[in-house]
Amino acid sequence: MNRPETPEGWQVWDLILRLGGQVRLMSGMGGAAFIGWDMAAALALGRALHVDPALIAEMLPAVEQAAMRKLNENRG
Repeated sequence: MNRPETPEGWQVWDLILRLGGQVRLMSGMGGAAFIGWDMAAALALGRALHVDPALIAEMLPAVEQAAMRKLNENRG
């Protein structure tokens, strides 16, 4: 259902899978919460992988939002 359908989509999916260690956290009274990926690191990694920066800018924020929501649901 959510599989990439184009070579470019697969490139961005591969980039997303490599961003595991590039998560930004915010700590507060209720503990830490995932707030997003380090986009500078994502763009640098994408550049190294020859992924079009416009694709990253277009696709990554939507995936980031869903991923952070799921990570925060599962952290407790």
